[in-house]
Amino acid sequence: MRDYSLLKINLIGGIVSPGTLEVILQAAKKADVRQVRFGARQQLHLWVKAETMRGSGLLLLKEKLSSLGIAYEIDSEIHPNIISSYCAQEVFPTGQWLSEGIYKDILDGFDFNPQLKINISDNQQSFTPFFTGNLNFIASSTPNFWHLYVRYKQSNRLYHLPILIYTLEIPKVAKRLEALLLTPNPAQEAQLYEQLMAQGQIIAQNATEEVQLPQFMLPYYEGFNRYGNKTWLGIYRRHETFEIDFLIEMCQIALETKIGQICVTPWKSLIIKNITNQDRLVWDKLLGKYGINVRHAANELNWQVEDLCEEGLALKHRIVREFDGEDVRTFGLCFAIQTRAKSEVYGSVVIKKRKILGGLSSVYDIYHTSDFNPNTRTLHLFEKGLNKAHIAEILQRLSKRYYQQHTLLASKPVPVKPQEAKPTSYGVHQCQTCFTIYDDRFGDSFNGIAAGIRFSALPEDYCCPICESAKSTFKAVEVSLA
Repeated sequence: MRDYSLLKINLIGGIVSPGTLEVILQAAKKADVRQVRFGARQQLHLWVKAETMRGSGLLLLKEKLSSLGIAYEIDSEIHPNIISSYCAQEVFPTGQWLSEGIYKDILDGFDFNPQLKINISDNQQSFTPFFTGNLNFIASSTPNFWHLYVRYKQSNRLYHLPILIYTLEIPKVAKRLEALLLTPNPAQEAQLYEQLMAQGQIIAQNATEEVQLPQFMLPYYEGFNRYGNKTWLGIYRRHETFEIDFLIEMCQIALETKIGQICVTPWKSLIIKNITNQDRLVWDKLLGKYGINVRHAANELNWQVEDLCEEGLALKHRIVREFDGEDVRTFGLCFAIQTRAKSEVYGSVVIKKRKILGGLSSVYDIYHTSDFNPNTRTLHLFEKGLNKAHIAEILQRLSKRYYQQHTLLASKPVPVKPQEAKPTSYGVHQCQTCFTIYDDRFGDSFNGIAAGIRFSALPEDYCCPICESAKSTFKAVEVSLA
């Protein structure tokens, strides 16, 4: 019998007040919790000893949370968190009109606990993901209006609603769409908008264009950093665990220095904003007291591993050590490790574990996204069937390809002639069985197809590198350059 339970608390929008967090942590400490973790969807995870092994600790913690009106789940994942880019607000480059008050207006409007993943993102930041949700609200260039991209569960396709939604309508729209999408036979794209509007008017504008995503560039998010006349502090932990005593004292200092909120990031780190110059020494002493190191190498910070995954963390540390030994540059890239078939990770380079020989052994496949932007979500196979020992070497080769590709793009001379309309999409071929993309710009290294070979020139016995479907199963599709 298991002697522990996993308790998950959603920190809505990645925001929590230090007072609330301290109460949670004090109750967890009484239940013999000594360390906690944060998740990629800005949640708080606690391993709690069960009543059968350690008395009534878990029961007391549950009662405390219930008395405070704090929702939680135990050993389940029914309610994924609403995540937001608020953690980037003020401290990283963002859009012009989105503010702290607007984020809070949206989050306060939710009167239900969603079962779909909901993302609320500034359109100019590159710190939090845009499309890892089922409902992805992205700020438009028009103040207080939002794009909405719907991604059906267990799908990678995005459907852009033909309207821009007013800020205060976001909770209402999310509630309606959840009811439509969680039915046994959810409405398909062609009917979804009509069924949404049939439930009553919403304040909206026509969407005349797709969202224009910024070039991905992960900002350095650790240590003390000045902005304006204040400082923000980013705290990252190599093993993703935070000592509960440290966090309790952190909350107490935040309250004493009049800091109203603590931000949790999708990179499982913390950001504390609005530290005044006179209070910085207090925070520095706190880090020293608990031996908290800051200013890790950038090639260690640009990774995302599945939540609570020791196997993925161990592989990450192994690869980072090899990167350090070879002095590998990874600026502009972010890496993700997926060890479970149905999990979801965010990265421009994705390492996927795959079982072979009836599940007795495993190999790893390496993919990269289109243009190495993790928000494009279209994966291209780079190498397949790797042993763990060879992953770092292949990643170095892929990193070099990334820099060569971007150097060539940057070095092209700009022609002096009238501007012409730029194409908004380009053609690729997609396997209709597993949706793998064949892009002639990259070729197919697994099947020995060099970059630049057009699909029409492939031999008739060419097959999909993932599911081995025949060439005839591929269909010509257009991929948006956005």
